[in-house]
Amino acid sequence: TDTKRTRVKLPSGAKKVLPSFCRAMVGLVAGGGRVEKPLLKAGRAYFKYKAKRKCWPVVRGVAMNPVEHPHGGGNHQHIGMPSTIRRDASHGRKVGLIAARRTGRIRGTRVIVAKSDKE
Repeated sequence: TDTKRTRVKLPSGAKKVLPSFCRAMVGLVAGGGRVEKPLLKAGRAYFKYKAKRKCWPVVRGVAMNPVEHPHGGGNHQHIGMPSTIRRDASHGRKVGLIAARRTGRIRGTRVIVAKSDKE
């Protein structure tokens, strides 16, 4: 046509007028919503991550032995030292909150004052 417009009827039933030089694919992505279903058991998680990389299961440091992790060991599962660590610590020691500027719960809210309120 001279107007160089194309009328498209979408799956919702709506009609849309687009320039004729536009390119598009209309429809749904295959497999959408697959990740929303819960895994429910460890075996499914095992096979899911087995195909990807070694990132499962995740073991806590306090559950390990002291030769395996800086938080390991002791008669109870506790870290036993501050979990914050300095930036220049050696690589094996650098676990937990690395070079934390602050820790703990964020309490209170900052009130942002608009420019019109200041005047």
